[in-house]
Amino acid sequence: QVQLAESGGGSVQPGGSLRLSCAASGYDSSTNCMLWFRQSPGKEREEVATIYNDDHWTQYADSVKGRFTVSLINANRTMFLQMHSLKVGDTGVYYCAAGEKRYWTYSCQPTFWGQGTQVTVSS
Repeated sequence: QVQLAESGGGSVQPGGSLRLSCAASGYDSSTNCMLWFRQSPGKEREEVATIYNDDHWTQYADSVKGRFTVSLINANRTMFLQMHSLKVGDTGVYYCAAGEKRYWTYSCQPTFWGQGTQVTVSS
């Protein structure tokens, strides 16, 4: 089992920045990638960013490309999401997840989830 704990959420004005962290504990041999999702009011859950443990290849939703950066420190199993130029539309609960890489589609299938951290972008 893998336990995930997010931190770093908060309130910020449009144009501001925040950095989210996700600390992993426990172990599951099948998990080799991590993701950030968000659930915004009135919207479906959105996969925001993905990073793969082996090569640190990253993928982003079009809505955050150029503004968000995902990174991973394998040694202490902590994933970060650096968010710049935040918009009101970025408001939501951000969840981290750990999962298994699907090599044929180069995607990450989430298995374990954190509890989420609230990000509010408002003037």
